[in-house]
Amino acid sequence: MPATNFVKGGLLALTVTLIAMISFEFYVRHEGRKITYDDNEALFADKRAMVYEPNDKATVFIGSSRIKFDLDIPTWEALTGQDAVQLANVGSSPRPVLEDLANDPKFKGNLIVDVTEGLFFSEFSLYDGSTRKKIAYFKNRTPTQCFSFQVDRVLESQFVFLDQNNFSINAMLDNTRPPARSGVFPGLYFPWQFGEVTYKRQSYMTPEFVADTNMQNQVRAIWAGCGRMPGPPPINGKPLDSLLQTIKLLTDKIKSRGGNVLFVRTPSSGPVFPGEMAGFPRAGYWEKLLAVTGCKGIFFTDYPAIAHFQCPEWSHLSPDQAVVYTKNLVKILKEEKGWTFPGKSGSL
Repeated sequence: MPATNFVKGGLLALTVTLIAMISFEFYVRHEGRKITYDDNEALFADKRAMVYEPNDKATVFIGSSRIKFDLDIPTWEALTGQDAVQLANVGSSPRPVLEDLANDPKFKGNLIVDVTEGLFFSEFSLYDGSTRKKIAYFKNRTPTQCFSFQVDRVLESQFVFLDQNNFSINAMLDNTRPPARSGVFPGLYFPWQFGEVTYKRQSYMTPEFVADTNMQNQVRAIWAGCGRMPGPPPINGKPLDSLLQTIKLLTDKIKSRGGNVLFVRTPSSGPVFPGEMAGFPRAGYWEKLLAVTGCKGIFFTDYPAIAHFQCPEWSHLSPDQAVVYTKNLVKILKEEKGWTFPGKSGSL
């Protein structure tokens, strides 16, 4: 009898749990939520493992959030016949990933480095620690973790409520938005419609965000608030020279193994772009970066086809804009930078 009660209790608990899960799934879908992937250490590690593909099979992208939004991976892959390995990280400098790839003797591929001046030319970026955790996870992940990721990937492709960035307990607590306190860095509360993530780690704005100026203004206010935060002046002089020499050593390592490194400056607009240029004048930072490293670069204002974008929230491209940007990026790489794409290429 006790055993029977135990089984009945277990079945009851399972039934209640399933009802709760199904109900919550219906609720979040009714709210307009769609499938998105957790941009966590496991997803990063899965993509990091792809960097060993031959040059003609893949190009690796590192940077901050802009290249995650601005590179439309389906367009890139259709036009080049290559995989786009997305290793950029939101709010972080690409330098930790550049260092990791440079010190990996097995990496000999094509690398495109996105430069957001305030993060790239900084001795410390807010989320660099998170990026280093992702790199460490890749290096130390176990077979069990790899298997768990594959299971999670299948489940995440079917159930919206598994989105940890929005529906985990910690995420929901964070979204309660406690009142601002003096001396405490304020939380960055982005509308969920601003940054959904695909399995290939591409970030994108939802159609609702692109159409809603209120949500766009909410994100614009975040950028403006970050710009007003007290902090050290932009790195300059000997510290800048030292940083550039370090980057040169890293890019030289990759090139010495037969790899190719190219820097891109992706679009920004509104008051954000002139503010960035005021803090990091092109001649003193971008041009100096190319001169010291000997790498080629693509600065968006140099090309009319990609110079005209008005970013919805001043800093990232909409999905439609990303398609146009990516098409022209491929064209510039082929026609002006000498890149070849042996794979099947569609029409530009």
